[in-house]
Amino acid sequence: MWARLLLFGLLGLSVLCPGWGCGPGRGYGRRRHPKKLSPLAYKQFIPNVAEKTLGASGRYEGKITRNSERFKELTPNYNTDIIFKDEENTGADRLMTQRCKDKLNSLAISVMNQWPGVKLRVTEGWDEDGHHFEESLHYEGRAVDITTSDRDKSKYGTLSRLAVEAGFDWVYYESKAHIHCSVKAENSVAAKSGGCFPGSAAVTLQGGARKAVRDLRTGDRVLAADEHGNPVFTEFLTFLDRDPGTRRLFHVIDTESGHRITLTAAHLLFVHDNSTGTGAGAGMRAVFASDVRPGDKVFVSDPPQHRLRSVTVKRIYTQAHEGSFAPVTVQGSIVVDRVLASCYAVVADHALAHWALAPLRLGHRLSALLPGTPEPAPGQGSGVHWYSRLLYPLGTWLLDGGSLHPLGMALGPS
Repeated sequence: MWARLLLFGLLGLSVLCPGWGCGPGRGYGRRRHPKKLSPLAYKQFIPNVAEKTLGASGRYEGKITRNSERFKELTPNYNTDIIFKDEENTGADRLMTQRCKDKLNSLAISVMNQWPGVKLRVTEGWDEDGHHFEESLHYEGRAVDITTSDRDKSKYGTLSRLAVEAGFDWVYYESKAHIHCSVKAENSVAAKSGGCFPGSAAVTLQGGARKAVRDLRTGDRVLAADEHGNPVFTEFLTFLDRDPGTRRLFHVIDTESGHRITLTAAHLLFVHDNSTGTGAGAGMRAVFASDVRPGDKVFVSDPPQHRLRSVTVKRIYTQAHEGSFAPVTVQGSIVVDRVLASCYAVVADHALAHWALAPLRLGHRLSALLPGTPEPAPGQGSGVHWYSRLLYPLGTWLLDGGSLHPLGMALGPS
């Protein structure tokens, strides 16, 4: 209880000190000294858990071949500051997931800064020839083996540390000849921002028109539900995350009535629960999308009255979509593709998440009262909202592990 009160207090202060979202301003504290690097020892790995666990790079998801649907998940890396060995002469070592590419490019900069004139060298990237052990993350483009361009083995301990600092999810000083690094799958990374819908998902505006989630603008009034389970039109505030380009894996939940909702695993969805009592809204409980099972009942809304009714889930499967959007409303709920969902994710308690977002709602109301330039429409920029970046580490620090989605627990803001 005290942890939750502290969380609310800290978040409340964030409204009074919005500059916290952008880092210390002029005169704020002392300038930090550069971090002293501690080289990894031979055979050491960070974090100190197995590679394919949630605390590291996560489970193996299957081999990617050039003929598979998932091949489009790989992107070539043509960074001229990186030397690719490419002994197969097929360009395979340049192919990797976007997260692996981002971390590798960051590491390349660190290497040049640490040793002027030296570049990062990749000896193994995506493997299509079966040269690695079974279920190697090289088969998914999520792992690279690296050295320095001068092949100076005395640098490899420090190179390992630089890889950790660059953000690789697992770094292993594997042999005297190279360092092994790997990253989480793209769909796991999606959990860091909470939860999302694909951009093509549709909401219902006041007046009955439908609008794609990606096109929402601050001030739009969208269909949601109040705390009693009654349909209500509420104001859309902003996106907690907006990523129009990344391809991610979503849960698709089909119902016997033909309704369907698509959302990420860590997103909260309302299901019917008789144990919570009877009456309007009393039978609702928010659960992670990954915990919904066939036979459960979700809530749907049909025009023109938009009254909510429960329907049975028929099947659940996963599907990749390009783009992900996390809208938040004043009410804290939203009807997407005519299925009622929470605006929140990662934290299992919808009510707690709604309270935690109270400072954001208050800040929006106060800004609306102030004269000046109106807030630009969200959709003009991309990325995770600064408030989400503040909220996530506070939540993981103050809340117990059982309150968080397992994917979310393994992730922090990028």
